Amino acid sequence: MASIGVLFFGINTSAQKVNTDSLKLISKISEDQLKLGKLQNTVDQKTKNKEDGATAAQESADKNATAANRLSNDPQNKKDASQANSTAGTAKSNARKARKAAAQLDDVHKNIAELQGKIANELAQLSRYTGSINMPSTQPLPTKQDSTQHP
Repeated sequence: MASIGVLFFGINTSAQKVNTDSLKLISKISEDQLKLGKLQNTVDQKTKNKEDGATAAQESADKNATAANRLSNDPQNKKDASQANSTAGTAKSNARKARKAAAQLDDVHKNIAELQGKIANELAQLSRYTGSINMPSTQPLPTKQDSTQHP
């Protein structure tokens, strides 16, 4: 009779461990899905920032080319020299901002992919405890192809 009690106690402790482990996993999955949702909500704004930055950089580069051309026609003109210098600085600044916006979008896409993989692994671990998963699956958002030309 005592051995049956020890056997039952051992099974009960094992079941409690499985239950707490699965609850921890469910909690972690929920946290990661929340993070994933927040990241996915930033994709549109980051994409817009990238496109706006690229447009601004191109416009300032065009203005800089025009100012440089005007200066080449009259290299001694101080007003043209000052304007060419100013537009060159603006073009440089806008190009830096555009690169930063593109890098931020790339980082968001990378973080989304990492979180989706992490969630998939956590769901696989959870399935060992539960046998079936009742958690909503995370479907990846269709991602836009990065149109940036990287050297």
